[in-house]
Amino acid sequence: MKFNKQKSPQAEKEFGGTLGATCIPVFLPLTVLYLLCVCRSPAASVLQWPPVLPPTAQLWDPLAPVLILGWMALQSFFYLLPMGKVSEGMVLKDGSRLKYPINGFHALCVTAVLLTLSLWLGMPLGYLFELLLPLAVCAIGVSFLLSLYLYICSFWAPHHALAQGGNTGNPLYDFFMGRELNPRIGSFDLKYFCELRPGLIGWVVINLGMLMKEVELRDSASLAMILVNSFQLLYVADALWNEEAVLTTMDIVHDGFGFMLVFGDLAWVPFTYSLQAAFLVVHPQSLSLLGATAIVTLNGAGYYIFRKSNSQKNQFRRDPTHPSVANLETIATATGKRLLVSGWWGLVRHPNYLGDLLMALAWSLPCGFNHLLPYFYVVYFTILLIHREARDERHCRAKYGLAWDSYCRRVPYRIFPYIY
Repeated sequence: MKFNKQKSPQAEKEFGGTLGATCIPVFLPLTVLYLLCVCRSPAASVLQWPPVLPPTAQLWDPLAPVLILGWMALQSFFYLLPMGKVSEGMVLKDGSRLKYPINGFHALCVTAVLLTLSLWLGMPLGYLFELLLPLAVCAIGVSFLLSLYLYICSFWAPHHALAQGGNTGNPLYDFFMGRELNPRIGSFDLKYFCELRPGLIGWVVINLGMLMKEVELRDSASLAMILVNSFQLLYVADALWNEEAVLTTMDIVHDGFGFMLVFGDLAWVPFTYSLQAAFLVVHPQSLSLLGATAIVTLNGAGYYIFRKSNSQKNQFRRDPTHPSVANLETIATATGKRLLVSGWWGLVRHPNYLGDLLMALAWSLPCGFNHLLPYFYVVYFTILLIHREARDERHCRAKYGLAWDSYCRRVPYRIFPYIY
């Protein structure tokens, strides 16, 4: 295959352009390490000055790279096993469709069996608490190396395989956004694998390690820790059970696979989404039955909105004639596709984001109200979803034109009904 330097003539820069693509790969890894340090400190104050800095020795452990690479290899092995079905992705620029193994939930179940067996044999899973910083450092290192590999290999990819947004000709920006849309090694899809496997399942394993550490320290797991573990396990299990739905998301369909997604999948998700569980190891919280019931109800409501709205959207995308969506009101577009303006998607433009944010709040509430750190996820996720909604808005307006304006008049609220 020939060397491909051709750039996209219509690429529009996002995330602050070159400046953002230069600063974010420095700032976000440092943020991960800083949050983990704060989480382990007695004060757990994100506003403490001077900031909490660990000794250099705490950033490295020779066991950490073995665990990270072993974990990646194990999940890669599960990915390649002939479990589950094979599904086709969306139509690509050249008219083809890639095939994807839908076996993420199987991988989660097999991982759970192996973890159960390992715990029964006496594996000290609680030691993950001591290894959090070295593991994060190694995950960040792997993210940079994989991103560099992807950037270099993208120059041998055919032009139709490149992502428009990451093919600008600016090396820093393209490294960050990702030049190639669906980089593969043979049939092994690197972006699809990283999207849901090592980071998401790793998040669950880290949470369980924090629970086991609490058991070591206090002889039992607290109700707060159990709720955090249960809520987030449900979220991950749901994502993997509905793994096929990821094939229609912006990450897979639109964004190239560069540092932005690589780092998010392999480092940001497992080590910042698990902050509540890590926080509870050092800062135990007591919950009343009434408080726990209210939090469970909030999480349940968020999950119901999240799952129902996503299922409706995915079913409509796959088969608009299906009985569950055939009677929903729609608006025709010049592209031949139709926009939903009833059901969940007639309430707000992104009801799935609303459910996501309700769940995010429920994950943080078990940590009490004395510290800001456990609410970092809620704040970050709100900013992320508002930014993602703005990206969706730009893409849809460019794609659907006047039909999108009609849709916005019919569904004026973006995420929060009658608020935003």
